[in-house]
Amino acid sequence: MEKQKYGSNEEFCTEYKTEVPDNYNFAFDCVDKIAADDPSRLAMIHVGPDGTRTEKDFDFFSKKSARLANALSKAGVEKGDRIMIILYRRIDWWVSMLACHKIGAVPVPSPNLLTVKDIQFRVNFAKIKGIIAEDSVADRADEAHKSCPSLKVMVQAGEGDLHDGWLDFETICGEASDSFPRPADCAGGDDSLLIFFSSGTTGQPKMVEHTHNYPLGHYVTGAYWHDLEPGAVHLTLADTGWGKAVWGKYYGQWMAGAVVFVWDFRGKFEPSELLRVLADNKVTSFCAPPTVYRFMIREDLSKYDLSALTHCTTAGELLNASVFEAWKEATGLPLYEGYGQTESVLQIATFPNMTPKPGSIGKPCPGWDIALIDTEGNLCAPGEEGQICVKLDPRPVGLFTGYLDEPQKTENVMVDGYYQTGDKAWMDEDGYYWFLGRTDDLIKSSGYRIGPFEVESALITHDAIVEAAVTGVPCDVRGQAVKATVVLAPGYEGSEELTKELQNHVKKVTAPYKYPRIIDYVTELPKTISGKIKRAEIRAKDEADAKA
Repeated sequence: MEKQKYGSNEEFCTEYKTEVPDNYNFAFDCVDKIAADDPSRLAMIHVGPDGTRTEKDFDFFSKKSARLANALSKAGVEKGDRIMIILYRRIDWWVSMLACHKIGAVPVPSPNLLTVKDIQFRVNFAKIKGIIAEDSVADRADEAHKSCPSLKVMVQAGEGDLHDGWLDFETICGEASDSFPRPADCAGGDDSLLIFFSSGTTGQPKMVEHTHNYPLGHYVTGAYWHDLEPGAVHLTLADTGWGKAVWGKYYGQWMAGAVVFVWDFRGKFEPSELLRVLADNKVTSFCAPPTVYRFMIREDLSKYDLSALTHCTTAGELLNASVFEAWKEATGLPLYEGYGQTESVLQIATFPNMTPKPGSIGKPCPGWDIALIDTEGNLCAPGEEGQICVKLDPRPVGLFTGYLDEPQKTENVMVDGYYQTGDKAWMDEDGYYWFLGRTDDLIKSSGYRIGPFEVESALITHDAIVEAAVTGVPCDVRGQAVKATVVLAPGYEGSEELTKELQNHVKKVTAPYKYPRIIDYVTELPKTISGKIKRAEIRAKDEADAKA
């Protein structure tokens, strides 16, 4: 695709249209096409766990994915079969995704932290036929397999000993042809492309289905939000087991002509190591959650040559103004926020042709007709809080088809011509949106409606706080009282004095009525496997404790 230039955001939203070719298939129509036209074009720079740097061109991905597609087909994988992929940020993940696209199989990217019970639930719920997994996951998969009758094909990646009944990734690729012509009944267009399991913050995860047109919706993500030009080197710091990986490490970046940079670190990231990787590898575009930027600005940034970096984006949490300002002061680069979901591509964002407002997620993306609707079904005026809703006619490219095998849950969110996201926000007079949180997470206290992100954002600006989760607890006087569950930084201990200090800090940073009347000190917060805070679990525990 050729990136068009727009003088203003208004022109961008008016003029840009997502073109949807007939029977589009990303593997054939993007990757294989680039490989045919310019086989040596750099596709990926990969830095492994041991620091080894590897470069791969599009010819490699075209041929290696063809080899795996042939091998999987020989093993019995067919169009429509669902394949769970549990791989680290190793090159094999991209090869596996492309191979599935070519066959028409439906990959189910999954985190490597899944337990035996998690694997059993997902395999049986989705009727998964095959699994491509790390050697370190094989034991769990073997245990789950005992109660998963649909699971027939097992492929192991990595250097560990091959488990019984598994195929070795490299061996089967080495034995197969590197040619996989486009099938006569090639999957594409409205056929199922992939399935994500939702984070499950409020219950069992749901199956979110996207079609083969979904990658086209991510062109805006790569070319315009990440501001990528051909040859740019982009790093999105995301695990391959959740949706942000295809947002920032795959579809839109390759369509924009950029090089996907992958840092395959294992375990918890170290901010100093991340800064070294950014500097040493001349990364030009970077995307990470606000928490990552918050950790990086605590480092001595003057020690790292970040001069190659030209554009930075962030999403997933509320961006605190102090983090925005500190990063901009140190690097000269503002942070451009964005908003979307597992169920969609980018819906709302701050683009380079806009002036960022710290804490605002920006304005609706082209092709996305967004409305804020209150609990009575009325459109919200500027300054009023409402649920973020997406108009379904015309249906935006990149919106999910629904929750598979759960029509009632799909029906619950597709209401009166809108997809209801379950997230709340308000819009200012300039048309910028300000995220408040999930509708279930909002706190109603003494007539005020308080978003947890606002209070959490205030708390984490205090040196004592590493993480914070804000919830409402029943209160006879106020209806609900604001409670903060916090993880302290090393060197701090919970006490009445610290509680008062934190409460006064919040009163100074945000509106005084929002301060937490209760602060609970914990060693860790309950989270989903994708790292999202499970506020519902905190609320349930508080309710149980109140009844005890």
